[in-house]
Amino acid sequence: MNAFQFILQGDAISKSVAILLLLMSVASWMVIFLKAWTLRRANADVARSTAAFWQSPTVDVGLQQAAAFDRSALVSPLITASQTIKTSSNDGVSTLAHAGDKAQQLTRVLRDALHAIINQLNFGQVLLATVGSTAPFVGLLGTVWGIYHALTSISGAGQMTIAQVSGPVGEALVMTAAGLVVAIPAVLAYNVFGRIIGRIEADLEGFASDLRELMQHH
Repeated sequence: MNAFQFILQGDAISKSVAILLLLMSVASWMVIFLKAWTLRRANADVARSTAAFWQSPTVDVGLQQAAAFDRSALVSPLITASQTIKTSSNDGVSTLAHAGDKAQQLTRVLRDALHAIINQLNFGQVLLATVGSTAPFVGLLGTVWGIYHALTSISGAGQMTIAQVSGPVGEALVMTAAGLVVAIPAVLAYNVFGRIIGRIEADLEGFASDLRELMQHH
């Protein structure tokens, strides 16, 4: 009896653990492929869109030029947010959102826009962290329960020998290995993507700071 047959012949808990590990693996790999593609594109787009903006003669033209390269909408929201200060100040609206001088308003709207962009970049990171931290324990649960189930079945058959015990126990240990196989790619991807997101975030923060100084005197 191989490990696959052992899982099929297991009880509801063993099958549930196996299905859960499979779902965790599928979900994490989907996130890994999706984020690898989106972050690769975002890293290039941020550099090209910010360069296009600073090479433009006006802010309005710069927004159009940046949007042409900003496929993931990471830079354009910052420019748009900075322009809302000029628009709202001409509306005669008196609210707390418009309180303070122009520098304070720019800081607030750019910070809010930057937080939304960072949340967009961090999409899927929680899933990868959760899978990486819990999958080994889920596999261990399957192993412990499988060993218990196997020993209970063998003990009901009468006298036990090493040969009778080693097979089921070895097959149950596959669940621990499965948990590690699911967790390791998720942990590695989480760390790699975290570094890439950190670099993109630093570039966006620098652009937001420069944009604030520009719009403050615009």
